[in-house]
Amino acid sequence: MSECQNDTQSIDRLRRQARMLRAQPRRMRVLAPGRNCWRVTRAQRVAWLIDGEAYFHALRETLKRAQRSVFVIAWDIDSRTALLPNDPGDGWPILLGEFLNHALSRNPALHVRVLDWDYAMLYVAFRELPPPYATGWRRHRRLHIAFDGEHPIGGSQHQKIVVVDERVAFVGGMDVTSARWDTNEHLGQDPRRTRPRGGLYPPFHDIQMMVDGETAQALGQLARTRWLHATGRRVGAPPILEDPWPLTVAPDLREAPVGIARTQPEYGGNAQIQEIKQLYLDAIAAARSTIYIENQYLTAPAVIQALAARLAQVDGPEVVILSRLHGGGWLEESTMTALRMNAVNALREADAHARLRVVYPHADGLGEACIDLHSKLMIVDDRFARIGSANLNNRSMGYDTECDLAVEATEPRIGAQLLQLRHRLVAEHLGVTPQEVAGACERTGSLIGAIDSLHGNRRDLLELEVPRSPEPLLLDPDLMDPERPVEPEVLATQLVPPGTRRRTMRQLVAGAALLLAIAALAAAWRWTPLAAWLDMPRLAGFVAALRDAPLAPLWILALYVVAACLAVPITLLIFSTAMVFGALDALFYALAGSLLGAAFTFELGQLLGRDLVRRVAGPRLTRLNHRLQRRGLLAIVTLRLLPIAPFTVVNLAAGASRIPLRHFLIGTLIGMLPGIVAITLFTDRVLAAVRQPSALTIAALAAALAAIGMGVYAVRTWLARRRAPGAGNR
Repeated sequence: MSECQNDTQSIDRLRRQARMLRAQPRRMRVLAPGRNCWRVTRAQRVAWLIDGEAYFHALRETLKRAQRSVFVIAWDIDSRTALLPNDPGDGWPILLGEFLNHALSRNPALHVRVLDWDYAMLYVAFRELPPPYATGWRRHRRLHIAFDGEHPIGGSQHQKIVVVDERVAFVGGMDVTSARWDTNEHLGQDPRRTRPRGGLYPPFHDIQMMVDGETAQALGQLARTRWLHATGRRVGAPPILEDPWPLTVAPDLREAPVGIARTQPEYGGNAQIQEIKQLYLDAIAAARSTIYIENQYLTAPAVIQALAARLAQVDGPEVVILSRLHGGGWLEESTMTALRMNAVNALREADAHARLRVVYPHADGLGEACIDLHSKLMIVDDRFARIGSANLNNRSMGYDTECDLAVEATEPRIGAQLLQLRHRLVAEHLGVTPQEVAGACERTGSLIGAIDSLHGNRRDLLELEVPRSPEPLLLDPDLMDPERPVEPEVLATQLVPPGTRRRTMRQLVAGAALLLAIAALAAAWRWTPLAAWLDMPRLAGFVAALRDAPLAPLWILALYVVAACLAVPITLLIFSTAMVFGALDALFYALAGSLLGAAFTFELGQLLGRDLVRRVAGPRLTRLNHRLQRRGLLAIVTLRLLPIAPFTVVNLAAGASRIPLRHFLIGTLIGMLPGIVAITLFTDRVLAAVRQPSALTIAALAAALAAIGMGVYAVRTWLARRRAPGAGNR
């Protein structure tokens, strides 16, 4: 049979499936501006870019055609990212930083603006250093790089948006950073999947959506607004010029309505926006036969409850959920993966009619690794598909800044393409063709039936097994995966067990006022004119002045104690210390100063006492009290690693608990050590390499990187052993 005949049969099969779905009672449209999306726009072209190979190729070709403006809004970005595994010989570099500088040098009218999340210390050891230390950027004068810290404490800028000339835009789950590129084959061992610092990373699956027309214009407006909010600098819309859509990228869909949905937390005078959460709920409610989900996480209670309600209905839809087998390390396994276990058990209990499958993608030859499923996608019947940055966790529902795109089938041709997208994805995971998936769906009348009938290949979808009674969570779910900013009083109530001594109303008011004052100071250093007093050069100059004073070590350590009491951001002080002192001196001052400041404010928390938080929290903390008594040290390590609350607030809350001081200090040391070592040691070596470039300084820089990597590995190994059954206090 010819290839043309195969294609014709596939199209006919998709149309028959679409007609079967449309024969059921038609419901109201899902997209509703002002309710579950910002606006509904018209895209002349839409392309599904499945996996990094397709996305990075399309992005590179589009950027080559950029004329006036490029916006990159990112959670992470790395100048050393290879957009292609090999040099295509077209005269353009393959590394992102070099590529953008080359584009700027060729076109004097082009401006590139990169807005990256102002990330927490947790990520210091795993990310490229920010400019000017990251030499891969080479900072062309029209390459504007800024860091977005305009979010609640503990939140993040999580959007993944690229807009070119406001004519073409990309939205999805992929940042242009390391460990993202992969092919649809997801080979167990692929030498092209190499990190910038060396070493292979496991297979990675994600999806990006490419759009033009009104949709790209609206996304350009969103990017400019985000840039203004983060930097205070206004950027105008570029003029309408030539179409940058590359001829090498064929659209999957033409002339389609595309909704733009957002999550934005309440901060900086902006109201909270929860369009993404509402869109999930409305799409689930509108499903008739099948809900297909791919998501890195599965912890959002509102979404879990909505899915459980549909599974309980006699005429509800099938629900197929793809997630990854395990998380990206001890911390994620102890938090998000643990919460996912509870969610999966809740869905299986609600599945009274055997219409649920929770599976993970598997490939032979991976050993203990797994395919890193990172996508954030949902397809409902033949009528609705959404792709974006929002995970199925609470953070993406209300705490982080997110952006999703959604296509609604207003015509049969659009519905047929949405089914085709679903078949392509399922086929990739099962190691078969989309035509085979479509045929199995038609033959069995069910997506679950199709998956069950196509098992047994090198690539497969396997049941995600979770224990019926998972291990108790380390911390309260509202603290591990918050939907709203965590207030200091709430943090305290989550950490502090009930006491026995009653306090007067005056003492309670005084303690609450102190907590609020510390929280207000932490916010003031970040969002008010006081922030101008804490810019890096000013603070480094102050530290340098103390260095030359009599009894300098005592003054430096006292500075850390005072900074802790005033809720000055500890990371900023550590960076300033690293810029003034050599590596060993900076490491000593940063570690000793951080521990002294932590101990002092811990003791201050003890003065507040346990009764204050008991009055607020009540008896619901009894079980958590038992967990903290067994795992106090590990709880502190987790709080130091998770970007949840300011350094000072964690210290106060821990001081008011029954966690021993020694466990608190050891946990603080373990949790902060990787970031402090990375900042002090790497900053010192980078400055030396920049000021006096030589083989010796470059070798020292490489040795520093190796030392940091070994230290991180050692900490992870220690934590894994502490977490093992029978290991005692974690």
